[in-house]
Amino acid sequence: MKKTIAMLLTAALSASLLSGCVSTAQNTTAAQSAETSSADTSSADGSSADKTGKSTAESSADSASYTIGVGQFAEHGSLDNCREGFMAGLAEEGIEEGVNLTVLYDNSQADGGTASQIATNFIGKGVDLMCGIATPMAQAEYGVAKKSDIPVIFTAVTDPVAAELAKADGTPAGEVTGTSDKLPVEAQLKMIREILPEAKNIGIMYTTSEVNSESAIAEYKELAPQYGFEIVDTGISSSADIALAADTLINKVDCITNLTDNTVVASLPVILDKAAAKNIPVFGSEIEQVKIGCLAAMGLDYIELGRQTGKMAAQVLRGEKKASEMNYETIKEAAFYGNTRVAGNLGITLPEDLTKNAAELFTEIAQ
Repeated sequence: MKKTIAMLLTAALSASLLSGCVSTAQNTTAAQSAETSSADTSSADGSSADKTGKSTAESSADSASYTIGVGQFAEHGSLDNCREGFMAGLAEEGIEEGVNLTVLYDNSQADGGTASQIATNFIGKGVDLMCGIATPMAQAEYGVAKKSDIPVIFTAVTDPVAAELAKADGTPAGEVTGTSDKLPVEAQLKMIREILPEAKNIGIMYTTSEVNSESAIAEYKELAPQYGFEIVDTGISSSADIALAADTLINKVDCITNLTDNTVVASLPVILDKAAAKNIPVFGSEIEQVKIGCLAAMGLDYIELGRQTGKMAAQVLRGEKKASEMNYETIKEAAFYGNTRVAGNLGITLPEDLTKNAAELFTEIAQ
């Protein structure tokens, strides 16, 4: 009996010990499982954080925003077209006003002092880039930007070298570059000779303070004799001088040709009215002048000029290139624009050789 009881006690003790071992093993396994689960979760969270961080960085790069100052020297069609093209060029490069671009715009109304104030104001507001439309505005902007890191992109600058925005070899004078609207002077002279085979004297009015005009007149005077012309030029100081200067010039010439002189172009309707009264043809330098009453022009497309400028500005804003690393560019191809209504009023027939290849012919005079 005692032996039997002893055996039962031994069996019970063994069962108890075995149960404890199993329980311990299960607890150990559960703990390990929990640790593994925790580690996996941490790893997943870390991976998620990495992905989130990368996504944020990429999003930040994609959503870069810019503020630019656009200064325009005067209010007239060709410069307006430059501004329109400039904005279009930026938009085509993914930099669009109201999306990732803030534009501060101002117009100096052909006043040099105001142009300098506008440029100073842009600097004070910490713009990322300034665009100067026309030579005096570009000069004003670069003049104040030299002391800062703000780049200047110009357009509608006839002679960047004479304006001291570029060196003689075409390289930038500093953090400044852009596009030139250098006139196709020889093509213009050839066109005038075709339309007016008997003409001898061509009149040109220009602003004495605009270096781009002085450069263009020098080229006209150099090339005119090759086509049997003499250039008669009249300088003005401001728009107030234009009416009297036009009266004087019209009595000395067979026709007038315009430059890209901002002060003169802004007052072109005055010249056109006086010339029409004397039956004197006026030739333009770009499409907008032909629309409003010039007879014809071998001119540039200023929207395309501005678009080209906008694409250059986009490279600078994105940090792909510095302005100082980009030589200024020039649109070299000029196209014929004519106004048949003006021709009819003057009793002139535009040659078929010109009209058949015209970029555009206008049948009305825009008001």
